[in-house]
Amino acid sequence: MLSGVACAPDAPSGASGVHDHSSMPVDPASVMGEPDRPIAGPQGAVGQFVVECPYSHALPDDPIVYPRDAGASHMHVFFGNVGANAMSTLTTLLADDTTCEQALDTASYWAPALYDGNEMLIPEKSVAYYRAGLDVEPTAVEAFPAGLAMIAGDAAATEPQPTSVVAWSCGSGAIRETTPPDCPDDRGLRLDVTFPDCWDGAHLDVPGHREHMRYSSGGECPSTHPVHVPQLIFSVAYSFSGNPTGLKLASGGVLTGHADFVNSWNQAKLQDEVKYCLHRDVVCGVTSGRISG
Repeated sequence: MLSGVACAPDAPSGASGVHDHSSMPVDPASVMGEPDRPIAGPQGAVGQFVVECPYSHALPDDPIVYPRDAGASHMHVFFGNVGANAMSTLTTLLADDTTCEQALDTASYWAPALYDGNEMLIPEKSVAYYRAGLDVEPTAVEAFPAGLAMIAGDAAATEPQPTSVVAWSCGSGAIRETTPPDCPDDRGLRLDVTFPDCWDGAHLDVPGHREHMRYSSGGECPSTHPVHVPQLIFSVAYSFSGNPTGLKLASGGVLTGHADFVNSWNQAKLQDEVKYCLHRDVVCGVTSGRISG
């Protein structure tokens, strides 16, 4: 649990005692479900706002799972907030700079490092796509609360995960695969992770880091998690192409794809993006919320 960003006032005590990915459910889908969204590229005509965030740094830290425990995690690559580490709090994240082209997006995004043999591959960038879940009424979506912590995907997976949650692709093409494909030189490898879009309305994080979030289904959130929030699709882009045989993630094999997010956006800016992009069902520009075209 993120230090200082743990839970809403009524959250259960002791959440910070959950310290590693092995404490999560073996099958997160049994807790959160999975999205209805068809296998397709994250871009398109649906209302959304998009933020590009170049690579920032790599650390064996996880501010959600290993708070205040530097070096306890497998290696992660961080995007957006330049100061994110095991000691981060919402206050420190809000005070830090960002790599994102949207200067008011000081959120922290991270994913397991990708290796080719023993060499860590430095990502080119990440792209965060924020939009309503499939068939969700756009005006029903509310901004994430400040400090919300989420994990999507399964760091302990031993079987292929649903491509609606974790998928590999070549560039931004629509074809999604459960393992890294052999990409051509002009379309580098990409990892896409889709976060849940229904919040319980009370907890910013919980033990196990799953129970406070669900995926919508049929455009609806379950009664236990009634708050529609943006569905975040987080993509990590690599320049790597060609034979993927030697690839592995720091969390294990290539089946263990996952990503983490802490909402430390400038909250007023995030609320404006939801209001002027999602509620109006328009596609907004990358850096400023400007409407495309």
